[in-house]
Amino acid sequence: MFRRRKKSGGAAGGGGDRPANRGDLEHLEQFIRSRRGVEAFIEPRTTVTETTVMLIAHDGEWTRRRIDGPEGARRFAHKMAIPIYDVRLVGYPQRMRDYNERRKRAPS
Repeated sequence: MFRRRKKSGGAAGGGGDRPANRGDLEHLEQFIRSRRGVEAFIEPRTTVTETTVMLIAHDGEWTRRRIDGPEGARRFAHKMAIPIYDVRLVGYPQRMRDYNERRKRAPS
């Protein structure tokens, strides 16, 4: 009665990440086109979320969207000619934390 069911298509089933939809990719492309110094950071799949890519601009502004796994993120970054990093290896840049702090302190 209390057994957990295996999800079909999950990591145990050999399936991969759910593909990003066109809206996700368009949002990421628009972010890159409208900001300077954008870098991409691959965020690994978890039990709750699919693989995501976080884009961080020169001033720390950021956005995150689902992507077609780590290789999909690398292909996207290569296509857009921006650097890409694995967040598990390098962490998040200080400028992103500074941006989040500025946003918290800004008057509503």
